[in-house]
Amino acid sequence: MNEIYQTYYNSPLGQIELTGTKEGIISIMFREDGEQTKDIPVVLAECYQQIDEYFQGKRHSFSFNYVLNGTEFQNKVWAELAKIPYGETVSYKNIAEGIGNVKAIRAVGRANGKNMLNIVIPCHRVIGANGSLTGYGGGLWRKEWLINHEQKNMGCSKM
Repeated sequence: MNEIYQTYYNSPLGQIELTGTKEGIISIMFREDGEQTKDIPVVLAECYQQIDEYFQGKRHSFSFNYVLNGTEFQNKVWAELAKIPYGETVSYKNIAEGIGNVKAIRAVGRANGKNMLNIVIPCHRVIGANGSLTGYGGGLWRKEWLINHEQKNMGCSKM
C-alpha cells in the first residue's frame, strides 16, 4: 500500500486537510485540526499551491493528479460534477440527466455527499431545483461562500 501524506491549508473557510500519496491526491476535506506530514511529495505541494491560487481568485481549474475511490456510479456522478463550469451552479436533476438516469436524483445526492475532493470535484456547485442551497458536508455557509467567491472571480484571469 502507498504511504499516505497530509498537509493543511488555512483557507478563509477554515483549515483544509490535503491528503495524498506520491501518485495523487485522495482527499481535500475541511477539518478542525490535524498533524502535518514532515516531507510531502510533489503532488501534495502542487495541490497546496493550486488551492491557494483558487482562494486568491486566480485559479478556476486544477491540474494536479488525483485519485477517485468510489463505485462505478459515484465515479460517473463525480465525472459529471467535474464538468460544471467555474462560477456556475446546476441542480441534482441536471446531474442525473447528465449521467443518463433522470430518476437517480437522490442517488446523485448521496454520491455527491461521498465526494472526498472538495472544491476540485465541485460538489458545492450543485443546488436544489428551486435554487436553494442544499446539502454540503462542509456546511451550507461554506457552500454559499464558495459559490459567491467563484461568481465574484469569474472575470479574473484564470489558470
